[in-house]
Amino acid sequence: MRVFYEDWQMECCGTPFAVGDEVSWKLVAYDAEAVREGRGYGAEAWVENHGGPDEATVGRVRAIDLVHQAYLAHTDRRARARVDRALEPSESRGVIFLPSPYSTEPVPGAYTVEAVGTCPKWFESQEPGRDPGPHRIRRTRGALVTLDVPDGTPPQPGDHR
Repeated sequence: MRVFYEDWQMECCGTPFAVGDEVSWKLVAYDAEAVREGRGYGAEAWVENHGGPDEATVGRVRAIDLVHQAYLAHTDRRARARVDRALEPSESRGVIFLPSPYSTEPVPGAYTVEAVGTCPKWFESQEPGRDPGPHRIRRTRGALVTLDVPDGTPPQPGDHR
């Protein structure tokens, strides 16, 4: 079965793994709507480290592909200038909260996969440039894992494995 391990799930509280490792993950099946919308990059289920089913699915990792998604990025020049001013040395002390000068949107269907032997703990993410854009950036969204499960049955929507 194919499982998607999202970048933020791994970076938050996941444990890196390699091809050949036996893993125990709480899996949630993608429903038909999610599949139609292209969520999960073709996976049948995703890893849920923050809740999900009570029981974990145990399986052996047969392949790992990192998913690199293209994004269209825009930079708001005024917001970027406010950030630059806030970073200048000054006598004021304290925390300054400013909105991000960047907005990004995924480019539909514009992703690539890269076969790897080990899933990293931290994922690559290009930051938008200073130019107003639009311009493309690439972010690694997670790992698409081929997982052999003993009974061969993937979780179904509503399953609580």
